[in-house]
Amino acid sequence: MTEKANHPIKSVEKTVRIVEALKRRRSARLRELAEELEMNKSTVHNHLSTLREHEYVVKEGEEYRLSLSFLHIGGILRNEVELYEAAKPKLDRLAAETGELVTLATEERGLGVVLYRARGEEAVEIDTHVGSQLTLHNSALGKAILAHLPRERVEAILDDRGVPATTDNTITDEATLFEELDRIEEQGYAFDDEENWRGLRCVGAPILTDTGVVEGAISLSVPKNRLADESARQAYVDEIKNTANLVELSITYS
Repeated sequence: MTEKANHPIKSVEKTVRIVEALKRRRSARLRELAEELEMNKSTVHNHLSTLREHEYVVKEGEEYRLSLSFLHIGGILRNEVELYEAAKPKLDRLAAETGELVTLATEERGLGVVLYRARGEEAVEIDTHVGSQLTLHNSALGKAILAHLPRERVEAILDDRGVPATTDNTITDEATLFEELDRIEEQGYAFDDEENWRGLRCVGAPILTDTGVVEGAISLSVPKNRLADESARQAYVDEIKNTANLVELSITYS
């Protein structure tokens, strides 16, 4: 969840704003950043120069961009996550067998963070990547996580992040969402029917410890026509639940 610093440091806040702006824009000129952030050019230049000195920003011609140092940091962090190490070979196998897109995510600060994606030969293209942060209420993967968190934790997440509509099918009523989460917890898997991306249906399953704590979830993302009938849905459910169980066993006995 979002947290407020008791005594925020203004210079750090400015640096973070510059980094976030470069993340959004991919690259930008000094003048563009200063105008967007409503800072004077000398202040922005000083922050960029410091980031360049420490190799977190690269300047190419007149354009500034974030350096691959952030990728290095992300790789270190991901490799420290036991869930990623346990799940990766199982997701690769599932993607190869089904031909679909398989995603692994965990929850942090009330968002789903993508740890890994495996692509089969017929996998769909969607605009997310490793490190993407996703709202939890509008995907099979996210709902599988929410269904296994304590009720008060879910309420806090929804209060903080809201239930915004990303398509016409997104559940935006909290009472309806909680009813669905109860069903998901009971059956052990989740669906989303074009709730996050139009034309895409997903089936997800939680990754639980032996004490029932949810570590994350995995999902299969499938064009809606390939999940049009009950037999196809059940086949994908069986695949995703079996893979989730294998990951759980790896975590338990590693």
